[in-house]
Amino acid sequence: MSNPDHDLERRARRRVGMKIGFFTHALVFVLVNTGLFVINNVTGGDRWSVWPLWGWGLGLAIHGLVTFIGLQGDGLKDRMLRDEVERLRKRQ
Repeated sequence: MSNPDHDLERRARRRVGMKIGFFTHALVFVLVNTGLFVINNVTGGDRWSVWPLWGWGLGLAIHGLVTFIGLQGDGLKDRMLRDEVERLRKRQ
């Protein structure tokens, strides 16, 4: 059987990795869309820079929901796993 501290550290690393992945995505989103906005303003013409902003913004919002709602459900997953292990133990 594995060490409980090792399991907790592994889970914590996974959760931190998910959060850092989202924050990196958000930073790149802001930097790239700011650059596109500046380019659009310098070159003039139609306001085309809003289309990548909206499309990528939707993707970023979905990434945020999956990340942070998924992290909230981590406790639910653990409870379900414990319940299932108990059911299996009672059957033996």
